[in-house]
Amino acid sequence: MTAEQDPSANAPAAGPWLMLTPAGALRVFAERQPDEDSALLQTLLPRGAAPTRRAWLAQHPAHQELLARALREGWAHEVQRELRAPDVRLDNYLPHAIAGLSGARLAALASDDGFCLARVGYSEDEADTLCAAAAEFFTFAARQKQRGWTGTGRAVSFFESIDMVMPTTSFMLFWVDGVGYWLILGDEPLINNTAFVELIWGIRAAGEKFSLR
Repeated sequence: MTAEQDPSANAPAAGPWLMLTPAGALRVFAERQPDEDSALLQTLLPRGAAPTRRAWLAQHPAHQELLARALREGWAHEVQRELRAPDVRLDNYLPHAIAGLSGARLAALASDDGFCLARVGYSEDEADTLCAAAAEFFTFAARQKQRGWTGTGRAVSFFESIDMVMPTTSFMLFWVDGVGYWLILGDEPLINNTAFVELIWGIRAAGEKFSLR
């Protein structure tokens, strides 16, 4: 069928579509209670499919100015094809999702209270120990903040070598819909990776799916 015979062949594409970058995901899922801009940008990871630019701009009057800033700051980008949220069982999906975030494929995901939710590369005992340590670090950081420390306590890296060239283990805290998660990464952390966006999107989509039942 030629373009003349098929009118849809000459129809404009629905896109571009909008998606968070890894830097944007780090920024907008950094706090239990997101600020207004972060809450609006979190809607770029809905259940189902990423929104088109046109549809997202129509959702809220503040989106126009916010999108310009998000694109400028590197928090979001435009893509030329539709992206769909992961629709998987989390117990099967999480080990796959976190593996690519470590240069040595050593990773674990914990709840904010230290319960191990997924692991790859680590033994069960190693993962349980690291997940508990991450939660204890958060408690330590909270105590020090009460004493006037200005650190956030959201992320920390530990080094075996005194030259501090490559961390042995890193802990990072992020929040999805009010629920905290610790990401534990062995060797080089590869957070600037679309796998981090997919991890958050998969957790968020699964939570929304469960809440709708």
